[in-house]
Amino acid sequence: MTAGTPPDRDECIEQAYFFRTLRERVQTENAAQDVLTSVAEEVLTTTRLPMAIHFLATEMKHTGQLASGFAKLPHYFTPFQRFVVKQSEEDKRKFPFLTALLVLEREAIYKAGTPTQAGLFVYQFEAITRNRLGYSDGLVAMSEEPFYTADWQENANIVRRQIGIVEFSELVYLRSEQYVTDRKRENPVYTPSLPPLFGEKEGKIAKASRGREPLFLFAALQRQLGYPEVPKPARKDDAGLKLEQLEKKLRDMDTRLRILEAEARGTFDPTQFGKPDMFRDIKDDDPPPTT
Repeated sequence: MTAGTPPDRDECIEQAYFFRTLRERVQTENAAQDVLTSVAEEVLTTTRLPMAIHFLATEMKHTGQLASGFAKLPHYFTPFQRFVVKQSEEDKRKFPFLTALLVLEREAIYKAGTPTQAGLFVYQFEAITRNRLGYSDGLVAMSEEPFYTADWQENANIVRRQIGIVEFSELVYLRSEQYVTDRKRENPVYTPSLPPLFGEKEGKIAKASRGREPLFLFAALQRQLGYPEVPKPARKDDAGLKLEQLEKKLRDMDTRLRILEAEARGTFDPTQFGKPDMFRDIKDDDPPPTT
């Protein structure tokens, strides 16, 4: 496999296994470097993945990062895969490494089946949107995806220039066969300036989703057309959230109780007490809240 060549089915299957195994073993507090060394012996040797994993293990020893290894293997890992891993290794993104691996695992599973360019395009775009990974760099990575034809790669650049100005559902509709059909009803000799990329069904769903939350469009495409589902960011469970709120209230009550006891003894000193949580954001030189 050379740079710009999409991996075949066997490679995609082994990549999915690699991303899943790495995620599961790191999740049980195994060091990523140790997991890489062991999983390299497990994947199918008729693919090029074992050599790639051995290189990644060596790269992690020197840099402590997986993304730098991906970047040095452009003939094996796609620009989008490198982008996702890199974003998970940037602290400011707050994008968990385990979530990144799950995103890549599902992408590899989809590619190993009967993928379409439309399905992959929407999956990658949703992964960027849902995890707030940044449209500019993310769509550049998508424009270099070897699975896409030149028209689809150029479409990623068009979306990058238009997103934020034109909603995504509109961009899908305008590049669909349904849009061409609608225009020909008005003008039988209409010829699109750009070839349609999405089918009639995608166009109908996108047309019906205009003006709505883009996540509704993604969900509809998954339900109706079997598009791959992007992992949703982890959320605190209700029990954990309620416990955190209860602990906060108890801290505030304890602080107030100690203040009252100190006032009763005539030994109150405000410098001995931290601010209750409900007043954490009020600076010391701010005026007191009005009642």
